[in-house]
Amino acid sequence: MDLDEVIEVIKESTDKGLKVVRVHTGDPAIYGAIREQMDRLDELDIEYEVVPGVSSFLAAAAVLKKEYTLPDVSQTVILTRMEGRTPMPPKEKLIDLARHNSTMVIFLSIGFIEEMCSTLIDGGYDPKTPVAVVYKATWPEEKIIIGDLTNISQKVKDEKVEKTALTVVGGFLGDEYGLSKLYDKYFTTGYRKGIVKE
Repeated sequence: MDLDEVIEVIKESTDKGLKVVRVHTGDPAIYGAIREQMDRLDELDIEYEVVPGVSSFLAAAAVLKKEYTLPDVSQTVILTRMEGRTPMPPKEKLIDLARHNSTMVIFLSIGFIEEMCSTLIDGGYDPKTPVAVVYKATWPEEKIIIGDLTNISQKVKDEKVEKTALTVVGGFLGDEYGLSKLYDKYFTTGYRKGIVKE
């Protein structure tokens, strides 16, 4: 359905006093194209509520059993996508974002994985930076493909994954990181006084 058709069904149904549920996959706040729908509903004075969902990037971290923000590795997560038929804003090109070397979550781009990996390396990631591709996270047919920027493309092709997959990139996939201050017995928080080192 296009936007006009979606809004027409919602309007006709609410005019009849029916309750309408518009379901998005994942969380509507990320690549959900929800704003244009909400604006149209506002114009028509149709009340609505947005119910948050679980984004695939959070589901991917859960099935990978990883934490995107590890001390001494990365405290920043960039959610982005490759430029395809829909252009990216000029300051948000993947090569520019790669310069940060932070944890990166790349949506809607599995069809460009070879170019994606080259761009990330050209932008500053080490070629051996770990990468995971998660196909249909938490679904029964879920697949997890692990590699690095030099070999993930071939692994994805070998698994015949062409859509409905998320790529996550960064050192958080490795095993080296610092311990948090949150549970450090020597660190004072608002809830616990740290032990003084002798």
